[in-house]
Amino acid sequence: MRYGMVIDLKKCVGCNACTIACRSQNGTPAGINFNKTKKYEVGRYPTAKMKSLPMPCMHCQNPPCLKVCPTFATHQNEGGIVTIDKEKCIGCRACIIACPYESRQFIWKINNYYENQKATPYEKLKFRKFERGTVAKCIFCIDRVREGLPPACVHTCISEARIFGDLDNPESDVSRLIALHQAAPFRGEPGTEPSVFYING
Repeated sequence: MRYGMVIDLKKCVGCNACTIACRSQNGTPAGINFNKTKKYEVGRYPTAKMKSLPMPCMHCQNPPCLKVCPTFATHQNEGGIVTIDKEKCIGCRACIIACPYESRQFIWKINNYYENQKATPYEKLKFRKFERGTVAKCIFCIDRVREGLPPACVHTCISEARIFGDLDNPESDVSRLIALHQAAPFRGEPGTEPSVFYING
């Protein structure tokens, strides 16, 4: 079993519903975004188009972030999902430097989304998962996955551009899509063996 995701860039409309779903599920503090969507332009006027590139953690099979962590705070869990133990993280940021995908973020402060107001009950509850001075990242919604549910970003995608499943199963939807469309990881050349694949439009 190796969990992975296929993102169909032909279907992605850049709505950022995945970003909002991720924030809601994980309760990330203001300024911390596990599910970035990079915007870029293709073509030339008058036929130029704006494209979107969703960038979750790639949950590499050979994660460089894990190798450089001096306190073993980074773990590769069941199905290859990479997580961080905030109790062990000392905030050295070696993993941030090692990650070629800019997936990890350092928590300088735990800020509310509404400035000059007290944290909402929801924020107070969710912020318990975070520690100032540590690193955080996308964890493929591992709690949802353990319950048999897809990550929040997959569940909420309005154009069904994200598909989640077992990369080791050749009959799974993700494996079939990779084979059918010759989907490829983003920056796969470092030998990290990412678990997120893209169908290019």
